[in-house]
Amino acid sequence: MSEEVTDRVPVTAPVVEKTEEDPVNSPAHYNKLDIEAIDLIEFSMTRDEFLGYLKGNVLKYIIRYKHKGKAKEDLGKGEWYLKRLKEKFNG
Repeated sequence: MSEEVTDRVPVTAPVVEKTEEDPVNSPAHYNKLDIEAIDLIEFSMTRDEFLGYLKGNVLKYIIRYKHKGKAKEDLGKGEWYLKRLKEKFNG
């Protein structure tokens, strides 16, 4: 006989919106599920694939920081991905 788990929230359940927008560390549009998008992406990849994904995002944000009109934000995002890459590489 199997027991049904009833205390789990479905992945599609909305998360309570944060009051202050943080477009670098926790963009609201990446937090609509009960799991952050970055964690879901990591879960779907091998370690090497995820490290490559992080590296690609570092390059993307650093390369284009002068061209979108949000240089400080894009540099911050590149820095965020680099920090995550360093953590995952060493971890």
